[in-house]
Amino acid sequence: MKVKIVNKSVHPLPEYATNLSAGVDLRANVSEPVTLKPLERKLIPTGLFIELPQGYEAQIRPRSGLALKKGITVLNSPGTIDADYRGEICVILINLSNEDFVIENGERICQMVVTQHAQVEWIEADVLGETERGAGGFGHTGKS
Repeated sequence: MKVKIVNKSVHPLPEYATNLSAGVDLRANVSEPVTLKPLERKLIPTGLFIELPQGYEAQIRPRSGLALKKGITVLNSPGTIDADYRGEICVILINLSNEDFVIENGERICQMVVTQHAQVEWIEADVLGETERGAGGFGHTGKS
């Protein structure tokens, strides 16, 4: 699939790390280091703008290494970039650790996965079809 991208950052285009990678790492595009204090959140620019085709979205997800080692994650995970959005991709990062974390220019801050989606047409009804689960809620399927 081909997607138009405008790169106003000083970094190369995002790449897949391996042939089987689902997402590409996005890099911070900041003029000076940004410090995230514990429990602080900030919007971090990437300098990237994309044009997705109709029926696709880009999901912004945390990088597992940053989450595990440093406590840094994407606050609205996964963040969604709609096909009609043309603004800069910016990432809401939060520091869930007890220590300051410094984001340097070019640091890999998240991953982006492009995926297909469907839009639904709602059909109002008075009742829904029966299933084995029924109205069983959170944790219901894990009980014996």
